[in-house]
Amino acid sequence: MLLSFIVHTYSMRYWFPATVMLGSAPAYLLSWGVWRLVSTALPLRLYHTLDDRLYCVYQSMVLFFFENYTGVEIVIYGDIPKKKENVIYLSNHQCTADWIIADMLAIRQDALGHVRYVLKDGLKWLPLYGWYFSQHGGVYVKRSAKFDEKAMKKKLLTQAEAGTPMYLVIFPEGTRYNPDLKNVIATSQEFASKEGLAVLKHTLTPRMKASHVAVEAMQGHLDAVYDVTVAYEGTLDAAGQRQPAPSMPEFLCKECPRVHIHFERVDMKEVPPEPLFFRRWLHERFEIKDRLLTSFYESEDADKKSRFPGEGRCSPLSITKTLPSMIILGGLTLPLLMTESGRNLYVKTWVYGTLLGWLWVNVSP
Repeated sequence: MLLSFIVHTYSMRYWFPATVMLGSAPAYLLSWGVWRLVSTALPLRLYHTLDDRLYCVYQSMVLFFFENYTGVEIVIYGDIPKKKENVIYLSNHQCTADWIIADMLAIRQDALGHVRYVLKDGLKWLPLYGWYFSQHGGVYVKRSAKFDEKAMKKKLLTQAEAGTPMYLVIFPEGTRYNPDLKNVIATSQEFASKEGLAVLKHTLTPRMKASHVAVEAMQGHLDAVYDVTVAYEGTLDAAGQRQPAPSMPEFLCKECPRVHIHFERVDMKEVPPEPLFFRRWLHERFEIKDRLLTSFYESEDADKKSRFPGEGRCSPLSITKTLPSMIILGGLTLPLLMTESGRNLYVKTWVYGTLLGWLWVNVSP
């Protein structure tokens, strides 16, 4: 009986926020759809402005759960610029929670609505979300030989020419680093060795294509590259071995007490545009990440372990930045669920939203 209660309580830590976040998606999409129809006769820049605002409302609600609800402590090493900029955000990739970390930094710069992602192609099949992320300015890419450089460049160039605010999140490793997947790590290290690149231990060898296309397409539009290195505290076992980073459900279950974020701003003037030099530059950035993570996980000095070198400062997120969005989306969602007609509309939004996404990924050029 006691064990059952404990398991039920633990699962509720995840199911409650997951239900609210997924449950509010149709209400959000309906609100966005109304605005999209109204804005067809308006300048494109005006549409993007309100779309960014709507996206900020939804993501603020998401951060209410991932940060205020979980009580996770965010420790930042480095100074985040106070003013908004057009940037590419380059980070190491370990788990699904990494997407939320980008939001955590963006909201501290009042740039949450400008976040757009470079996503692996399979994610476009996510009901509602997959289609909307593209409408918001995200880019879906395939790996290796199937990578469509022309399509990505065209989309980013269009947004740059329209003056769209840009906080483009890219994970150059292409897939998540998981210490349990020894074969993936070995393959990545063998590739680096074959190409004459430094072999990395705590990250995978970065792939340059998506990052370089983004730099090339938006070079005159971008202000900087944000080089971000993330480590999740609590991912060392009793033997001192690195364990997988927490998934989104585990994060919501409060299994991560602290997230360490090393932040460095690189001015676009320092980023080489030529492919050969850019590849070398990108790998050198990941060599820096690897040294930071090696210190975090393997330092023999107990005072330096589970932290990055340098001074880290706790950066709490005020609930005033997230709770209003929670209330707004809750206010839009509850009326849908309280009447039969509302529930029917709710279900239809999921069904038609999924169908629209299917048509988009299969029919659109």
